[in-house]
Amino acid sequence: MKKFTLILFGLLTSLGFSQQIVTGTVTDTQGIPLPYVNIIEKGSSKGTTTDDQGNYSIAVDANATLVYSFVGFQTQEILVGTQEKIDVVLLDGEALRTIVVVGSRSPKRTATDTPVAIDIIDMQDVITKSGKIEINELLQYAAPSFNANKQSGSDGADHIDPATLRGLGPDQTLVLINGKRRHSSSLINVFGTRGRGNSGTDLNAIPASSIKRIEVLRDGAAAQYGSDAIAGVINIVLKNSVNKLTGSISYGAYNTNAKGDFPAGTPNTDGNRLDTENDGNRIADDKDFDGGSVKITANYGVEIGEGGFANFTTEYLSKNKTLRPGFDFRRGFGEAAIDGFNFFANAAIPLSKKTELYAFGGRNYRDTDAFAFTRNGGERVVTQIYPNGFTPRITSNIIDNSVSAGIRTETDSGWKIDINNTWGKNNFHYFIKGTLNASLQESSPTDFDAGGHSLSQNTTSLDFSKYYPNILQGLNIAFGTEYRTENFEIFAGEEGSYATYDVNGLPITDPATQTQPTDPDSGNLRPGGSQGFPGYSPANEVDRSRSNISVYADSELDITDRFLLGAAARFEDYSDFGSTINGKLSFRFKATEDINIRGSVSTGFRAPSLAQIYYNLRFTDFQGGVATETLLSANNSPVTASFGIDQLEEETAINGALGATATFGSFTATIDGYYINVKDRIVLTGTFAAPQIPNVAEAQFFANGVDTETVGLDLILSWKGNYSFGNLSATLAGNINNMSIEDVNNGPLDEGTFFGEREKAFLLASAPESKFSLNTSYTKNKFNAGIGLTHFSEITLIDFTDAEDVYGAKITADLNLGYKVTDKLKFTIGGNNIFNEYPDQQDDGETEAGGYWDAVQMGFGGAYYYARLDFNF
Repeated sequence: MKKFTLILFGLLTSLGFSQQIVTGTVTDTQGIPLPYVNIIEKGSSKGTTTDDQGNYSIAVDANATLVYSFVGFQTQEILVGTQEKIDVVLLDGEALRTIVVVGSRSPKRTATDTPVAIDIIDMQDVITKSGKIEINELLQYAAPSFNANKQSGSDGADHIDPATLRGLGPDQTLVLINGKRRHSSSLINVFGTRGRGNSGTDLNAIPASSIKRIEVLRDGAAAQYGSDAIAGVINIVLKNSVNKLTGSISYGAYNTNAKGDFPAGTPNTDGNRLDTENDGNRIADDKDFDGGSVKITANYGVEIGEGGFANFTTEYLSKNKTLRPGFDFRRGFGEAAIDGFNFFANAAIPLSKKTELYAFGGRNYRDTDAFAFTRNGGERVVTQIYPNGFTPRITSNIIDNSVSAGIRTETDSGWKIDINNTWGKNNFHYFIKGTLNASLQESSPTDFDAGGHSLSQNTTSLDFSKYYPNILQGLNIAFGTEYRTENFEIFAGEEGSYATYDVNGLPITDPATQTQPTDPDSGNLRPGGSQGFPGYSPANEVDRSRSNISVYADSELDITDRFLLGAAARFEDYSDFGSTINGKLSFRFKATEDINIRGSVSTGFRAPSLAQIYYNLRFTDFQGGVATETLLSANNSPVTASFGIDQLEEETAINGALGATATFGSFTATIDGYYINVKDRIVLTGTFAAPQIPNVAEAQFFANGVDTETVGLDLILSWKGNYSFGNLSATLAGNINNMSIEDVNNGPLDEGTFFGEREKAFLLASAPESKFSLNTSYTKNKFNAGIGLTHFSEITLIDFTDAEDVYGAKITADLNLGYKVTDKLKFTIGGNNIFNEYPDQQDDGETEAGGYWDAVQMGFGGAYYYARLDFNF
């Protein structure tokens, strides 16, 4: 009887609860196995995860449905049926559903249900499908309202690219790493570049291969994060993967066949290159490609304790110069050379179940080399050294160090506490080569240490937050305080880089008794200082600091399931110019389960930077090929006050935004309109005649010069599909941006001199009026392909003759083809701007950088072709 009962029980069990074993592998669209993917049987508590090779095995009931989910990927549901083996490809980059760090301190917000516009850029996806080697280049084509270009003939801006969001200044976008404030560069842009008069954060100092994702908050956020967040916030989230070695080796180069109709004998059009080690003149060397770039990256992480990690990234980059057609006075027009090494680390160590110690930071070193304007003859050329004239080279050592450490914990009552200290420093040191000090005549050295500048920042913060799920439909409260100190320095170079010498080779200290050498042909005085970039003298030296303390409160309340209301306020007090209070209100309304309406209104501010207050330099300004000695006077100087320029005050802003998000299966869309009114924007003025200042013809200044109004629209449409013939995706990202200058704050000064049409054009051309990118991709098994099209609208600048330089609308095309050679190796070839498009040629010889194009739209590099090997062990 007992035996019969057991047999009957077994039959009933097998009939009523029959199970089957399902096995398989989960990979991403590149075929890379995904470890620790969550797999559950829908409607039950049964589940498993993939192992470190992406493999899984699970016992399920008959007619079960399996749900596959992983952070950053689209969740898939698959009916098992009679299948015993199910291999799954998760569509990567589920950006709009990723929990975001920036813009909302609530632990439950995704990019589609936040009340403000946020882009989530999956860096692994972008890097492996693009030949762009620096973050600024990647963001230029991934974020609709982000713009950056390589410069030429712009001194330090040739070495650190100025970048803008929504056409505002480089210093009006705040950069965070893992949610902590990043220090800015010590460089201030003083020539005809995007962001004249501004300092920005050097994004290229952060290795792209260390980044998990980038969150771009496209909304004013000074009430949440403080100064510099008028245009928005870029938050860089570092990798935290473990037990996996990933990296790449890539090589690429530019096509030297510049598009245009250039006069015979134009520099850099006949296949010749410059002799960079001697006088900068051309020597025969036919080349089809230049700007060759080698990049080697590696990333590896190790586990620490239970749930802890330490992730490390190294990155090496070596890029040669490019040379493009220039006018006679500009024989070295092209992008700078770079040799750089990056190291970054990101770690978290669990101290208890609810407490962890975390730290991140790194070091970036770059040795850069760029051409200055050519000296063809006259008092600036010593023919005994350079018989045919010369093209000086501005080289630099840029060192960027940072470290952030803190403790995160959660109390038994649910309060999350984060105490942190973040320190960073940017050091920019100039070395001028292939040059001379003309006042030393034939005894002049040909290279000089020209000094430099540095900026350091230390931020200590204490943050509290708590989520209350039972207050209405959920309330999140956050508040905290921050104490920040900053220090800006200018340090002098060697004497020969800045001094003017007499006929006896002694520095001139008494012009009344010492005789300055003259050019034997023209009779003009030979100028002192290193040609190309005069060094900083002891008179330029600066060592200034300031501090500020802030207190903020931030809350989000889900009043109903459909309606969210957010509010934030922040008080800041600066030791050097006073205090400010700013606030923000935001909302999100669920019109349907798939459509959200969102909006915000806020006030904002940006404190004048220490560099804008204290930077000063005497330099040679080339206007249409004519050299002019110009003094950039510090804002706190009596010289500046004597010209009627007031001391700098904060910039203030009003931001408004209204938009919508929609999700319909594999299709997502966001559309956001915005309004930004900025008063007292800090700009670099035009040049004033300065005959009263010895050895200087003109002077210019930093001033709260203009009020601007910006109205725009951001649009992102995204679709992904998984078919038997392969995976397809398409994204259309666009920005329409219209900035107008509402007022010029020139007071009694002449407006044309203070901030004339040329200066206005530079400000308004910080972004094209529209930019649209269409990126499509196809993946099947081991193969993938992608095509990207980018449309840049027309841009107009004003040249040195007050004539318009009009750059018509252009479209560029990118292409990449990838093949997975093995499970651990992938090979990719491709090209950026494959049809070799250039901005429209300008023939008047009056462009800012002396080439046939300004640094607008897609830049002046032309087509770039590359090959890359990615590895994964």
